[in-house]
Amino acid sequence: MSINTKYRTDQPETMDDFAMEGEILRDALDKIAQINQLLGGNQLTLRGVQSLIQDISKSKEIRIVDVGCGNGDMLRTLADFGLKNNLKFQLIGIDANNFTIMHARKLSEKYSNISYQCEDIFDKSFEELKYDIVLCTLTLHHFKDDDIIHLLHVFNNNSNIGIVINDLQRSAVAYRLFEALCFVFRLNDMSREDGLISILRGFKKEELVSFSEKLNFSNYKIQWKWAFRYQWIISKI
Repeated sequence: MSINTKYRTDQPETMDDFAMEGEILRDALDKIAQINQLLGGNQLTLRGVQSLIQDISKSKEIRIVDVGCGNGDMLRTLADFGLKNNLKFQLIGIDANNFTIMHARKLSEKYSNISYQCEDIFDKSFEELKYDIVLCTLTLHHFKDDDIIHLLHVFNNNSNIGIVINDLQRSAVAYRLFEALCFVFRLNDMSREDGLISILRGFKKEELVSFSEKLNFSNYKIQWKWAFRYQWIISKI
């Protein structure tokens, strides 16, 4: 059966239910983190952060917010990198699902510079949150275009240094490869179905360029990366 990737689908994912909890969700969160590590997703976001802070003094504390933080794996990767390189990071994970936040907190108990907040990023409290860098890893595709424009406007207004987005390319090849990945990792039905929908909710490069132009971003870079990802870095400096 052929896969139509011309337009983004608006089909919802099971994990979009913020009230969801339990072992199936925990397993999905941990498998997503495992796959992201294996395919280099964490390193892709980390390199984006590195590019934004390369001219920042190591004596400055940098506040980084991770939107849709999942089990917190990206923040722990950043914390380890900061410790190894004598960087001062204050790291905050945001997710609208309380079960997810509690799981992330448990996994991050050894990290004193990581905190978590259960919060809807469309609430006023998030729109008032200030930070140096905001990360959006495999999260932006969950939203419709108008909501994406709104969120990017908030990110741009509230960040001092910049924005790092790491998200999926919408393609038939990526869809078929993920089907194979599901078999290798023995993903549960929810993870498999949500993952395939995520790819169909992903992006073409021209769509990301269009968002950038609508928001008048003057200093940004969009690059295709393995595995079928786009690294989108918006610099404020």
